[in-house]
Amino acid sequence: MSIRSHFKPRFGPRLAPLALMVGLAVVPHTARADPTANDYPTEARVDYVLACMAVNGQGRDVMSHCACSIDTIASIIPYDRYEQAQTILSMRQGVGQNTMVFKSVKSFDDIVASVRRAQAEADVLCFR
Repeated sequence: MSIRSHFKPRFGPRLAPLALMVGLAVVPHTARADPTANDYPTEARVDYVLACMAVNGQGRDVMSHCACSIDTIASIIPYDRYEQAQTILSMRQGVGQNTMVFKSVKSFDDIVASVRRAQAEADVLCFR
């Protein structure tokens, strides 16, 4: 099953302004990853851009916004944290007792929330 189906980016004007303000307030600039680091594999960036374009439409302008978005997220969240969030969200899609761990552990919620905040900041910077 594709990661895109589990970790669809929320983009553009559909995001509530209050959620954007909360996301920006919670992501401290001092906690940013080294902006010169390029620890996101090309495949992960492309996968994100394709999922973003599937949600927001096709076209060069949308592709540019989506590429900006993953670059912004990469400057805020290290890839290992991003990958952890994708895994958690993927595991939450399942059924059974094993998935309950991924649905009930607070630290997993925090990991997913940190990526969601980074996405909100990317929405503000790239989709205005």
